[in-house]
Parts: sequence; structure tokens; C-alpha cells
Amino acid sequence: MSVRIAPSILAADFARLADEIGNVEAAGADQIHVDVMDGHFVPNITVGPPVVAAIRRVTSLPLDVHLMISAPDRYLEAFAEAGAAILTVHAEATAHLHRTLNRIRQLGLRAGVAINPSTPVDVLREVANEADLVLVMSVNPGFGGQTFIPRSVKKVALARTLLTTAGSAADIEVDGGVDVTNAGALSEAGATMFVAGVSIFRTPDPGEAIRALRRAAGTRA
Repeated sequence: MSVRIAPSILAADFARLADEIGNVEAAGADQIHVDVMDGHFVPNITVGPPVVAAIRRVTSLPLDVHLMISAPDRYLEAFAEAGAAILTVHAEATAHLHRTLNRIRQLGLRAGVAINPSTPVDVLREVANEADLVLVMSVNPGFGGQTFIPRSVKKVALARTLLTTAGSAADIEVDGGVDVTNAGALSEAGATMFVAGVSIFRTPDPGEAIRALRRAAGTRA
């Protein structure tokens, strides 16, 4: 199965952000992952709709926007207008997940639902057919460069089984510590999208880093 690679700008040099994004686009990235943090849902603050809109102007790649924020419903329209193609909310951050996912779809975007390491995959059962993407966090969200949690591989497999049983072909994306040492196991478990920050942006050759991830996942570089 082919995997898509989404370099995370959290690990990019923000002083050279347009150049950094251009480099990974030329290197073969499939989409750009944008981590939005509010300092409340997670212990960090990053970017908002204006930065997403600026990124939209400098790349043709789809913007995979991950909302690690409280009360995400307040901002869905703003991020849609800014140019997001995928909008992912956390199951832990909204009391009305079914409604939120449907609203994202109404805005013409792919709807994603993310789950933290301590959240069981069963939370996805009632929204399996409303989600276009399930994001399995393989670190506790908030900061880049963290160590991959090994049991995440089993969690991906459980999520894939749940989705298949529900008749859903949703993508499974993995975010946190993804590199060549775990890409193969994650792909075999059912992951179809990898978020990678440090292992792409902080290497001498982002193109080779992307190709290496694809090879490790068992797909053509």
C-alpha cells in the first residue's frame, strides 16, 4: 500500500518557512502538515489562520491542518477560508464530535479525528463513517521531536480493524516520532499517511529522507 508523507512545519525553520516548504514540495512530499496549538488543549502555542493562509500562497500541496485546540468548532470556517484541505480535530476536545466532523465536510474539506495516546480507539466507533481520516498520535501532543510510543503500532492495527468493520476506508495518519525505524511496522498495521517533522526538515537532504520513509514503509521511493 502506498503511503503519503506530510512533513510537519513544526520542525521547520520559521525564519525561512516559504523556502523550507518549497524544498519539501520539490523533494516529493504529498501534503504539508500544520500543527495548530492554543496553549490550552496542549502546552504550546503555534500558528493560526493567517499563517495557514500565507502557507497556502506558497505551495500547491494540500494543507493538512491539525487543530490541537479547545473548542475547535469556533474556528472551522476560519481555517477553511485560510486554505486547509484537511481539518483534523481531537476527539478529546469537542463534546459533539459527530456534528463537528459533518460541519467540516459541509465546508468542503476532508474531516479528520485525532486521538491521544491514552484515548482508546473505541471512541471512533460512532463516527467511523463521518471521518475521512483518523490521526493516531504516537506521542503526547504539544511538542515536536518526541520519542515514538511503541504501542502505537498496535493502536493503528486496532483502528484499522474498527474502520474496516464499520465499512470505512478512512486513511490512518500517524504523528509523532515517525521515522525509518517504525515506518514499516506502521504501514503493515494499516497506516496510510505519515507525519514527519524532525526526520525530514532537520536532515541534510529532505528528499532522501522522504524517499527513505517510503522505502521503510515498503512503498516505491
